[in-house]
Amino acid sequence: MRSRYRINEPDAAHFITATVVEWLPVFTTAACCDLLVQSLAYCRTHKQLQIHAWVILDNHFHAILAGPKLAHTIRDWKRFTAGALLKQLREEKRQWLLNQLNYHCAAHKATSEHQLWQEGVHPQAIINDDMMLQKLEYVHNNPVKRGMVLRRSIGNTHLHMSGWMGRRRF
Repeated sequence: MRSRYRINEPDAAHFITATVVEWLPVFTTAACCDLLVQSLAYCRTHKQLQIHAWVILDNHFHAILAGPKLAHTIRDWKRFTAGALLKQLREEKRQWLLNQLNYHCAAHKATSEHQLWQEGVHPQAIINDDMMLQKLEYVHNNPVKRGMVLRRSIGNTHLHMSGWMGRRRF
């Protein structure tokens, strides 16, 4: 994760955003969204990832996550999902999108011909309940603001929230 933003509070939950290069619309099929969800489930089971909330939009992903070695888990998750998503895009014959991911591949990515994710996830440590509530509201209202659903309780959007209040870890 080459970024000036780092996870400096390893015991805190963090709000993250993973964005596709050039904001390209990768997550427009259920299969691509399911790959993200399945990989999160894997990390929860095998890497002790705690998932407090998440949402998948057409070109980015927000989540509130915690866990041991969170930076390493996110790095591995992005690496795995990039490969799996590129494979899925090939199966879906979305060549125009693969062409764009190839064109926008960073010069230092010498071993890859495509780049799916922008570098970094801009992690923000959740330091209190007020901040957690603000980030939960943001995660849940993001699809509404983008016009993907009429209101946050309705729609076929990939969205999840688990309990937080009462689990103070600050």
